[in-house]
Amino acid sequence: MADKFAIITGASTGIGFELATLAAKDGYDILVVADEALIDAAAQDFKQFGTDVQSLQADLSTIEGVDQLLAATNGRTIDLVCANAGRGLGKAFLDQDLAEWRKVVDTNVIGTAYLLQKTLPPMVARNTGKVLVTGSIAGYIPGAFQAVYNGTKSFVDSFVAAIQNEIKDADGVTLTNLMPGPVDTEFFDRAHMMDTDVGSDPKKSDPADVAKDGWDALMSGKAAVVSGWKNKIQSAVANVTPNAVLAEMHRKMAEPGTAND
Repeated sequence: MADKFAIITGASTGIGFELATLAAKDGYDILVVADEALIDAAAQDFKQFGTDVQSLQADLSTIEGVDQLLAATNGRTIDLVCANAGRGLGKAFLDQDLAEWRKVVDTNVIGTAYLLQKTLPPMVARNTGKVLVTGSIAGYIPGAFQAVYNGTKSFVDSFVAAIQNEIKDADGVTLTNLMPGPVDTEFFDRAHMMDTDVGSDPKKSDPADVAKDGWDALMSGKAAVVSGWKNKIQSAVANVTPNAVLAEMHRKMAEPGTAND
């Protein structure tokens, strides 16, 4: 067993897969989790780095799923958490199924908040530990045709900043918000957005680059990092642009049928 232990959620593909790779490379024993069986195959890749790798298939949109993850640690001290699990959903809100948009809320908001509420107190008590949360620059933009997802990321971005203030006296604990823009992962396919301009864009960020930005920010003790220079500009512009203008801009990216327009 290594002397440090990490949990990475949403680790079967994309940013989470790359974060798990970085953790294993850095000598962490890891517990990786996702809501699909592919997590077991991903775990085989992480074993090449020589640390202990456990995998778990669990639904982190539920309290029971998060509890299942915590139980799988077998009481081991958690040194690092990458709270990366997230879910998107495109198309007009009025056309979305209740069960689908609620799962976005439950995964991105409830699951993330509950995981932090369970893992941060022991870190604060011993004044050491690291947590990386995958937020998004989408949290700054009213997401026409992706309204619920952007709303959940607005919660995450605000929530992380608030908790950073609440635990500021625990200066040995780092809580970092990773805020990417569109990333080249399965996200857009799963969110039914491949017929949109943003979903079909071949110039999305590389998940390995995004994960490295987040990892470096976490290890440097930074509060937040926007991954990618274009996204840095977009997030800065969003702070001074009226919501109606931002929503119309987002509509052009996310409205169904706009692919390759």
